[in-house]
Amino acid sequence: MDWSAFRAQFPVANTWAFLDHAAVAPLPAPAVAALHDYARSLAANGITAYREWFHRLTHVRGLAARLINAPHADDVYFVPNTTHGIGVVAEGFPWKPGDNVVLAAEEYPSNQYPWMNLAHRGVEVRIVPSRGNRIAIDDVRAAMNDRTRVLTVSAVEFASGFRQDLDALGALCRERDVFFFVDAIQALGVFPIDVQRTPIDALAADGHKWLLGPEGAGIGFVRREWVERLHPIGVGANSVVNPWAFTTIDFRLKPHAGRWEGGAYNMPGITAFGASLELLLNAGTENVQRRVIELTDYLCDRATALGWTVFSSREENEKSGIVSLTHPTLPSDEVLSRCRAAGIAVNSRAGRVRVSPHAYNTEGELDRFLAAV
Repeated sequence: MDWSAFRAQFPVANTWAFLDHAAVAPLPAPAVAALHDYARSLAANGITAYREWFHRLTHVRGLAARLINAPHADDVYFVPNTTHGIGVVAEGFPWKPGDNVVLAAEEYPSNQYPWMNLAHRGVEVRIVPSRGNRIAIDDVRAAMNDRTRVLTVSAVEFASGFRQDLDALGALCRERDVFFFVDAIQALGVFPIDVQRTPIDALAADGHKWLLGPEGAGIGFVRREWVERLHPIGVGANSVVNPWAFTTIDFRLKPHAGRWEGGAYNMPGITAFGASLELLLNAGTENVQRRVIELTDYLCDRATALGWTVFSSREENEKSGIVSLTHPTLPSDEVLSRCRAAGIAVNSRAGRVRVSPHAYNTEGELDRFLAAV
């Protein structure tokens, strides 16, 4: 596939070799245009144009449902951040004292603190340590017992780049009758997740990383059979079946994930997020995945030849768009400093250099990164 037209949609490429999509991605031109369109419309029309933008929101919901192959568009709800989607499950789950949740030791803090915050309800957090650069499913299984109610994992771990076998973990959860939650923020946009094939009960992902959207606009998913079993949090006017009946109090919650959209929508953010989704879906998620793997394989080969140590697992089913590297002599902070001075954006996590290219990046930009240090 010729990626030049895709690359032309990213103004950042004129200024930076931007290799930090695991942090906050730059916006592509269609998302910028969508933000401008919304701002112009709001300035010119105020609330009178709201119906037009609400139709756009419905369209974006459909795009998000297509991205994860949700059975129904209403199984998808908009979240202001991944933490909100985690809280929907953590705070809403029907816990009993003595229950436990299992998670990996290297999870991002947002997928640890909400579960730790349940200690006052008698919920134990069971932490599974990594084996070097990977998380073994046998260790996850060993951490479970008859009081395990939830397994929560990141589809791709933020520091190591380890990509979980979601199918295998989902099968384990079904076998143990355990709720399966996935923090999908480091995967969606590059690695397909199919909630009809993989038995994921809920997931969440803000759009500002691989999905190329602005911060504050992302998606959550709750499997329909769990909607009535999770206590709703953040309930508001938009949570009920008749959200426009402002003067009629009719407390009947929506029978789908829309009940977790309690308040006003981040309309400009969702609009821009939708433009980025369209860009990615038109490119084809499988094509994006192949290109990102091609770039990260190239980086690992070149870095190894130059004396770097590749920490990330590069096994075929475990590699991701995140490559964790150690320089032979320089600490990660020094590498970052040199890169920024050279117009190259990378990052540091767990004392290692983290490089995360997207499909519009080039081998030449990866060579620039290696040459800078």
